[in-house]
Amino acid sequence: MHLITDELTIRRASAADAPAVLRIFDEVIAWFVSIGNEGQWGSEPWSVSPERVQRITDACSLPGAWVAEDAELGICGSIVLGDAMPYVAAATRPENYVLLLIASRDPRVRGIGRRLMGFADEQTRAAGLNYIRVDCYGGGDGALVRFYESCGYTRLSTFDVEGWAGQLLERYL
Repeated sequence: MHLITDELTIRRASAADAPAVLRIFDEVIAWFVSIGNEGQWGSEPWSVSPERVQRITDACSLPGAWVAEDAELGICGSIVLGDAMPYVAAATRPENYVLLLIASRDPRVRGIGRRLMGFADEQTRAAGLNYIRVDCYGGGDGALVRFYESCGYTRLSTFDVEGWAGQLLERYL
């Protein structure tokens, strides 16, 4: 299945897309460092960590992995949907779960994260579900939590993974 919107195509991802997705992670991490947000993912590029390279390669191979491609820029975002992460409470109803969302900071694809979250809604409905959850970094200035709230999510609970402050959010469709 492909979704084409303007100059953007959302298509299934594969392990071959991992280097492009890692470039986006590196871009976002460099931006985080520039604004003093090293608490979310650290300060080192993910592409130099064999563990993180494997993690993203594995994620791109999942059945619910998608990439967004711009006609000019190539891969500029990725979303992975699936089962909830083991560090959050189990859902009380059937759900879809956003395992990963990453979007380029390039101003030419501004809004790609929001578009991918809308795509997650579509995929959730297509699966016959009406409930979706996501977790994110809950520290810093709270901007990421506010982003998900602006996409229609509400805060469900907080959690801590070895000192990493997390926020679990939910959305009913």
